[in-house]
Amino acid sequence: MGGTLDYITGILGNGLNHKRRTQFQTVELKVRMDCDGCEHKVKKALSSLKGVQSVDINRKQQKVTVTGYVDPNKVLRKAKSTGKKAEIWPYVEYNLVNHPYSAQAYDKRAPPGFVRNVESVTLSSYASKQEDKMTNMFSDENPNACSIM
Repeated sequence: MGGTLDYITGILGNGLNHKRRTQFQTVELKVRMDCDGCEHKVKKALSSLKGVQSVDINRKQQKVTVTGYVDPNKVLRKAKSTGKKAEIWPYVEYNLVNHPYSAQAYDKRAPPGFVRNVESVTLSSYASKQEDKMTNMFSDENPNACSIM
């Protein structure tokens, strides 16, 4: 009964608490884990954070997914406090990137189906530079242009 009352009070809030409430979100981290002990240590530490609903760990990908009413920076700090190397998940799915094998996005260490998360601005500027280069190669105004007849 007490848990339900606390939950409802937390949702409705009281007039005395003026702190901004964090939103429900999913935080993905890349955490270096080698064994079951590492995995257990990270899961225990992250589960102890206030507002955490669930902690899912994929040791093969070195990926930790935390869902709940949490602040991503606090989750990252807590993961680092275990002594493990941790960072915000740096990869996105392959099919979400326009040029997944450009120099900025390609990463040999990325899990299968993922590439490095690079700003779309950087990728689009890279693509436009490549397109300009190809267009100018066959331009009539370019004195060094290729002339195929």
